Amino acid sequence: QLAAMGGPAGPTRAASPGPAAQPPAPPRRRARSLALLGALLAAAAAAAVRVCARHAEAQAAARQELALKTLGTDGLFLFSSLDTDGDMYISPEEFKPIAEKLTGSCSVTQTGVQWCSHSPLQPQLPCKWDHRHVYEEEELPPDPSEETLTIEARFQPLLPETMTKSKDGFLGVSRLALSGLRNWTAAASPSAVFATRHFQPFLPPPGQELGEPWWIIPSELSVFTGYLSNNRFYPPPPKGKEVIIHRLLSMFHPRPFVKTRFAPQGAVACLTAISDFYYTVMFRIHAEFQLSEPPDFPFWFSPAQFTGHIILSKDATHVRDFRLFVPNHRSLNVDMEWLYGASESSNMEVDIGYIPQMELEATGPSVPSVILDEDGSMIDSHLPSGEPLQFVFEEIKWQQELSWEEAARRLEVAMYPFKKVSYLPFTEAFDRAKAENKLVHSILLWGALDDQSCSGRTLRETVLESSPILTLLNESFISTWSLVKELEELQNNQENSSHQKLAGLHLEKYSFPVEMMICLPNGTVVHHINANYFLDITSMKPEEIESNLFSFSSTFEDPSTATYMQFLKEGLRRGLPLLQP
Repeated sequence: QLAAMGGPAGPTRAASPGPAAQPPAPPRRRARSLALLGALLAAAAAAAVRVCARHAEAQAAARQELALKTLGTDGLFLFSSLDTDGDMYISPEEFKPIAEKLTGSCSVTQTGVQWCSHSPLQPQLPCKWDHRHVYEEEELPPDPSEETLTIEARFQPLLPETMTKSKDGFLGVSRLALSGLRNWTAAASPSAVFATRHFQPFLPPPGQELGEPWWIIPSELSVFTGYLSNNRFYPPPPKGKEVIIHRLLSMFHPRPFVKTRFAPQGAVACLTAISDFYYTVMFRIHAEFQLSEPPDFPFWFSPAQFTGHIILSKDATHVRDFRLFVPNHRSLNVDMEWLYGASESSNMEVDIGYIPQMELEATGPSVPSVILDEDGSMIDSHLPSGEPLQFVFEEIKWQQELSWEEAARRLEVAMYPFKKVSYLPFTEAFDRAKAENKLVHSILLWGALDDQSCSGRTLRETVLESSPILTLLNESFISTWSLVKELEELQNNQENSSHQKLAGLHLEKYSFPVEMMICLPNGTVVHHINANYFLDITSMKPEEIESNLFSFSSTFEDPSTATYMQFLKEGLRRGLPLLQP
């Protein structure tokens, strides 16, 4: 063999008939052996990789455990939000956002941070540092001949004395938790100029009837979809029709969320007047603001609603008037919620307060950006005498009109279907009950039932808007809802003893947060149930409920609807015999 291969020749010997004399393995068997060897090596390598991965995971877990022990939950939250590569070390580049915040060198409009979900240490946290979104509208090419509208912001900050928990140290509330609220004392932009084309989203769809609501921004949430995360700081970039609303609300504060965390979201509108060339559109917007930035915890500021109107030409080339505001006719009109921990499961504090003024209003009708003479040459905005140019606007002759009150009611029903039942003011409801000899269905709660400064979200989104409940309430009751604070003021009012008595009878039965009551026209409460107890029993299985007072009816599949129906019927059973003939 060696000779054949070119090796040195030498003496040879006869081959013995034993195993050594077997011929070499054929090529196929040799290839199979090499493949087997390769597979074994690959398996060994994979096993080694798995061992290394497990070792790395164990080391990472050990580092995380040590960090948690050293820093605590909140400290580790902040550390991991800065540690963008998850190596448990903070590099100068990773520390840069904190340095910019502490030194005040961070630009509000072009740089900054937002929270996102990439933490290899704590994947349950929805947050990490990243560059803030820069809001860029898809602008049309500037048109020198288009009109512009100047809008002014009027803002008076929330009155701290109207908050239940406004004092430092009360229920653990610190100045740090409320710092974003305390520091918000003026509008972010006292004045801004808009092109009239920016207001095109307020135009009605083709063929829209007077008073028929439509959605500018549809609500995407319901009691079935749940709520959006509380642990966020910066809103997503607005798109489409959201852009103009985001730009308007940004005049108040730089971090508006056009879509709220809970339903009903969005913006709804309806036509209140129509002429040959113009529309008057009334609108209602549900939006909220984030008052904190990292490393503070989120603080949500949710006004009751934004409402207002716009008068614009049918082609949106001219805006005659615009106004947007938070209604201030109630004693409480803002809900506030803030986190006391690093994760979604952290404690959430809630309070309600009153903001006197939060309003945007046009300084006058829109005017051309550039004025051209008959030859097409640009004219200065002043006459040769130095006086500003004066514009004369034609009087609008409306062909169809709808009252503000009726339009507001229709928008309210669009947002809250439970308002298909008329809920009268407190004292008016009892006067109506006397006149019609009916029982009063009354809801007493901490926050408003029909806006976003609310403590009755679950109630209004479930049983109060179900068809059987709506039918029974309309047929057999006079309905009302009231704020605890307003009834307390009514009880302390010495001018009307009958109103004092009505308020006192209600407050005697009230327990936080919501109490539902059935009353006689004189204010006597014949039946009542607390919302927390109501939710508890509707979450139980029918066989677990001992009392037949709140037993489930086979007529309705929804336990909440069935239980509330039983509550109303029990109120009728107790109250009807006591009504005056």
